[in-house]
Amino acid sequence: MRNSQVKLFQQILAAPATLGLLVSGVNAAEININGVSDYAADSSTNSLNQVASVTQFSDVYPTDWAYQALNNLVERYGCVAGYPNGAFRGNRVMTRYEAAALLNSCLDRTTEVTDELRRLLNEFETELAIVRGRADGLEARVGELEATQFSTTTKLQGQADLFLGAVTYDNRQECNKKNSNCNSNGSNLSYRYTLNLSTSFSGKDHLYARLRTGNMDNVWTQKDSYLADAKLGDNTLKVDKFWYIFPIGSQLTATVGSLIENYYMIETPTRYKPILKAFKLGGYGIALGSNTGQGFGLQWRQNVDPGKRALNIAANYVTSGAKSNSKKGMFGEDTDAYFLSQIGYGNRQWHISALYSLKNAGQLCIESNTEGRCITTKSKVATAMGYSTPLARNLSHPMHAVGLRGYWQPTESDVTPTISAGVDFGYAESEYDGNSETLKGWMIGLNWKDAFMNGNKLGIGFGSYSGYATSVKNKDTGNEANFAVEGYYDFQVSDNIKITPAVFWVYNAYGDVQVNGQDKFGGLIKTRFRF
Repeated sequence: MRNSQVKLFQQILAAPATLGLLVSGVNAAEININGVSDYAADSSTNSLNQVASVTQFSDVYPTDWAYQALNNLVERYGCVAGYPNGAFRGNRVMTRYEAAALLNSCLDRTTEVTDELRRLLNEFETELAIVRGRADGLEARVGELEATQFSTTTKLQGQADLFLGAVTYDNRQECNKKNSNCNSNGSNLSYRYTLNLSTSFSGKDHLYARLRTGNMDNVWTQKDSYLADAKLGDNTLKVDKFWYIFPIGSQLTATVGSLIENYYMIETPTRYKPILKAFKLGGYGIALGSNTGQGFGLQWRQNVDPGKRALNIAANYVTSGAKSNSKKGMFGEDTDAYFLSQIGYGNRQWHISALYSLKNAGQLCIESNTEGRCITTKSKVATAMGYSTPLARNLSHPMHAVGLRGYWQPTESDVTPTISAGVDFGYAESEYDGNSETLKGWMIGLNWKDAFMNGNKLGIGFGSYSGYATSVKNKDTGNEANFAVEGYYDFQVSDNIKITPAVFWVYNAYGDVQVNGQDKFGGLIKTRFRF
């Protein structure tokens, strides 16, 4: 009798009682004698069945309110068994004996896991000590960085560019016969150093400041061989760009800045990154150009899913005449004003945009005849005209310019290049003899991604070197047209170092006032460090 009692007690301890742990207030008075007797009778000839998945129970369904709890006990601890007939009987009343049996089984499994972990800890004690030491050291370093960090809202990114190269003339002897300074520019090593400070206060706005210096008062900053990455300077570090961008609603963005250029406030209209600055932005002379000063702008972008085609519209105004130490304001004929607008459509694979700009002339009289009529003039709009010939920059009235820009890039890297192109036309109402009336400029840029090696890029660009006059009031423009071609190869040494060998040739850069023989051929190696 004693043995049968022990056997019955063991069977009761192994009974599945998972859901009973979630039932409170169970006591001895709630023992289901009939259920215990049935279970004892069933298990007298059959052993309990341990399950590996809750789906093995014939009477347990995912819609049951305790399904997830039961599933966790089975999969994590393996301490739940079913009746020999495959049932769980989750609705039966639970006894204290059954609760004790379930708890004992789960604790046994937990003890096994604890013993395994203890053995693993002993086996990998040395390695864990090393990891713990590294974690402690990392925590100390993070604490030190937090204590000495630059800013919680500002990111600092740096870039250093080194330029090694030289420029020579096609016909230096002929050039010297014209009493021009045509000595070849021997090899030189120059640099440009940039620090970008980007701050956000809300996660959607952007305060930007750029500090820059360089020593490139040499051939790389001359008009007929100006590099896109050149920095005219005397090793003085100064702030040369400063603006703030903030959203107005979900699609409109506003920009205000005291040191900004117009093209920073429009959608980038090209994918070609040139060596010569004249090829910048698809042509850097008529519709687009250089005019760093005080300004503001608005840009609207259509909200679409990533990769979808979208419409963008932008308009802005910049003037360089209103310096911080000047008595002149931001508006008026003396301010070198420059208004730029853009409407574009496309996505990352292709994009086309139309540009309209209005550039103030600010005409100056250099020489007058005996009757007091101005016969030699000079326009104050020279900086806003960017890279244009002297005749093209000589205006007597504001210039209206229109431009088209577009690019297309293949979806995969192959022999097909990314193509960028631009064309500009300008018109001004000329009042004096020798003033420009119409202007023109164009360029095409080709880029091959992953050329020869993954991560590298091959580039070829050609077109008019700058904007040039196609008609001048009461004067023949002569040989005003010009041309330039360049080629380069970006070799990505690492994520932060890139070496770019490049060559270029410029024909008749100054147009009609060009001295014969001043066509230039140049070569350089540019090394870029990012940090």
